[in-house]
Amino acid sequence: MPTGQERATIVRRAVRVAVAASAGFYPLLYGAGLPVMALYALFAPIAVGLLSPVPGSGRQRVSVMLRALPPALVLATLGTLLAVQTWAAVSGMLAVGFALAFAAVGGPRPAGVAPGLQLFYILACFPPYAPGTLGQRLAGLTLGVLALAACELLLPDPPAASYPERLARALGEAARGAAPGGVPPEKLREAGARLRLASVPPAERPAGAGRTDRALEQGGRAVRRLLDQLATLAETPPAGPDPASAALLDRVSELCATCARFLRTGTGPPVAGALEEAMRDFQAERVRLASGPPGERPPVEVLRRQSQVLALAESARMAEITTDIAVHGHPTEPAVPRRLFWYAELSTPRLWARRVTGNVTFRSVLFQNALRTALGLAAARAVAGSLDLSHGFWVLLAVLTLGRTTAGATWRAVRLAVAGNAAGALVAGALLIGLGPHTDAYAALLAPVMLVAFALGPLLGIAYAQGLFTLVVATAFAQIEPVTWRLSEARMIDVVTGSVIGLLCGLLAWPAGARREVHRAMAELLRVCAELVPVTAQALLTPADGSRAAGPQTLPDGSRTAGPRTLPGVHRLRLAEAAYAQYRTEAPGEDTRTDWHAMLIAANHMLLGAHWLPRFGLRPEAGASAPAAAWARATAEELVAETDRIAAELTGAPAPVRRWTAPDGPPPTPLSVDLEVWMTSLAHQLTRIDSSLTPPPGPHAPPVTPSRRRTAPPG
Repeated sequence: MPTGQERATIVRRAVRVAVAASAGFYPLLYGAGLPVMALYALFAPIAVGLLSPVPGSGRQRVSVMLRALPPALVLATLGTLLAVQTWAAVSGMLAVGFALAFAAVGGPRPAGVAPGLQLFYILACFPPYAPGTLGQRLAGLTLGVLALAACELLLPDPPAASYPERLARALGEAARGAAPGGVPPEKLREAGARLRLASVPPAERPAGAGRTDRALEQGGRAVRRLLDQLATLAETPPAGPDPASAALLDRVSELCATCARFLRTGTGPPVAGALEEAMRDFQAERVRLASGPPGERPPVEVLRRQSQVLALAESARMAEITTDIAVHGHPTEPAVPRRLFWYAELSTPRLWARRVTGNVTFRSVLFQNALRTALGLAAARAVAGSLDLSHGFWVLLAVLTLGRTTAGATWRAVRLAVAGNAAGALVAGALLIGLGPHTDAYAALLAPVMLVAFALGPLLGIAYAQGLFTLVVATAFAQIEPVTWRLSEARMIDVVTGSVIGLLCGLLAWPAGARREVHRAMAELLRVCAELVPVTAQALLTPADGSRAAGPQTLPDGSRTAGPRTLPGVHRLRLAEAAYAQYRTEAPGEDTRTDWHAMLIAANHMLLGAHWLPRFGLRPEAGASAPAAAWARATAEELVAETDRIAAELTGAPAPVRRWTAPDGPPPTPLSVDLEVWMTSLAHQLTRIDSSLTPPPGPHAPPVTPSRRRTAPPG
């Protein structure tokens, strides 16, 4: 049920669209006597303002509409010229349909305006083939869009907080959380949850491919992670005096406050490299204390807490770098590690090329949706042209507006739409019979009918929206040319035809939507990221040589280990996040047990650890002892095997039964405390994921066999 604010937004939108459509339609039809231009002036605000959910405030939507106007004119021209033959119109529909649906890779605004642009081609590509009316079509379209833009400025929706402002607020909360006295853990986690893209209005989401949007999105994840780390740290009080950690937390607090102010004002950036230098000093002090006489070394609990502080400082350092890129549009200092900030020095065209080519795969839900939409629209255009359906435009409109990403959701939408259209057709038929040829009566009804339809339709659901839209169509066309009750019959036939085509496409092309893809994408993500665990463990097993530089590490035999190849994992993370985002919209109340978000967190845990641990992780001075190294390697192999088993379970493949073989009790010493904490945390995350995949035992469930029982690595 819409909230009060959502209802107000819907009503304002209905007023804007109805006023803009009336402002163009009436003067052009009754004043200038130009029915074609009047039809396009009426249709343009409906297409862009109602059928295209362009997100944002009034000024943001006006900007999108004005930028979309030239492509709209091109598409109307193309549709007018290709209407000469059915095969030409179908070919154009296939290409245009795919290109515009695939524009969703550019973020919410291109995705929002795409249906309106589709409709401009669709309306123009139907008979009659009348290239002589092209000027009137383009003029009417232009007037309609400009009238809607004026209404957006006169009756705007209230603006929402921008993502940089949200990020600045979260950084301010992190600054207070890292300071003495702190913030309650639950408030820190709430502040992080407000940065989730699902909680941000679509227009404010940093979803573009450019450096600024990528930096904001990466910065949001870094700050969310920082807030969660601060909350975890607050829940575990210090085991003893630890002035080094307190000093580093002060630097983190100061940095977060400076970054928040920098995001808001664009002035006073943090001192580049200051936090990293403090982290190196902190690490040097840890090394000095850990390599001292046995009686003077800090307790293991202190070392583990220091590992947590160092990890959250790394999250703050990433927030610092992303803030710099977001404000300036490029890094003013080298962004290290470069693999994690791979986009920082690439040009915008290359970044867009990567975004597009990265989604040109059948594993991308955006590619799947675009292909499904294009095939459905092309098939609808072929059927409408071959059967010579009157007002065949409605066939394609039904495919475009009723199609969903799953066959089940499409069937539910179609059932409601057909019922609504049947009721609307009966009312419209009675209206046309009762009023007959009295054009003035239809003229008086059109504006209020549009206002009621555009306001009540979204509020009451698909059935009411379709039925009321049928009344709008009847009152509009009755003024352009003589019509009878058979207009309602034609619309009913066209909507049913489009619904059948949409259902067939939904059944034949990815009928389960993102359900199967989210399983596959998460499995591939976990497999790719798990490969980083043994590499990272090996880097932390080498003797400390004073070097903390990123990149390859020198082994005792003189060989060099390759730096972490995290770019494949980052790419898989993007595909998995897209599949998960669509899946949550398809099945918001289903499969609530599986912890998909924990899988994304685990993958991020592996990616980030592979970068910062080789640079800052505490290593034994003389290298790990043989038992400690064997423990670390065995645990890393078990983590990889457990991740592979979970991935196999996600995809329905035969999953081998695994058992943790790591010894009980604390790991042998000497071993990197940071490596131990990292792998132990990862083991706990995998255990949580596995428990979400396993149904809870019922009263008749078989007992768990010993071979199925696992224990996580100690720590």
